[in-house]
Amino acid sequence: MHPTFFVDSSDGPNPLDRLHRAVQQSVRIAIEMGGTITGEHGVGLIKKDWLPWEQSDQVIELQHKIKGLLDPTNILNPGKAI
Repeated sequence: MHPTFFVDSSDGPNPLDRLHRAVQQSVRIAIEMGGTITGEHGVGLIKKDWLPWEQSDQVIELQHKIKGLLDPTNILNPGKAI
């Protein structure tokens, strides 16, 4: 799944909270159905919060190690979680 969400800031209170809940629910449903939410540019700003729902600590650690080997100076997607 590669969802795109939009929130109209004039449509009710707390638009960013509503957006966060919608994304969180879509991630949970995708995982429950055996799928995932894409992170094709590296897990960075949003999906990182839910990555442990989908992957074990060992897998996440392995991903960090691979990233470190392939990008030791962190010039590819700097500031991203993986």
